[in-house]
Amino acid sequence: MQIKPSASIRQNYNEIADLCRSTGEPVYLTKNGEGDLVVMDIESFTRREKMLKLREELLAVEEDRLAGRTGMTPDELDSQLESIIDEVEHGKKSSV
Repeated sequence: MQIKPSASIRQNYNEIADLCRSTGEPVYLTKNGEGDLVVMDIESFTRREKMLKLREELLAVEEDRLAGRTGMTPDELDSQLESIIDEVEHGKKSSV
């Protein structure tokens, strides 16, 4: 985890941008010693958002399963999950 004072974003934008891109991790900015903002590169942000979406979808499927609702065959589920994982890993549009 990288922590920088908020003034560093104004003074060292390129350095912070390079740090975000090279590590793939967010940089936490503080103001007066307190947490204020989080900065991350767009690729990491997009990947994180897709992973959160996948997690929400998997939780919904698990809730349906626990409630006894049926949806798709194991082969259909496997195909859908492979498509979602491919989208997350490679940024491709899912056909689901």
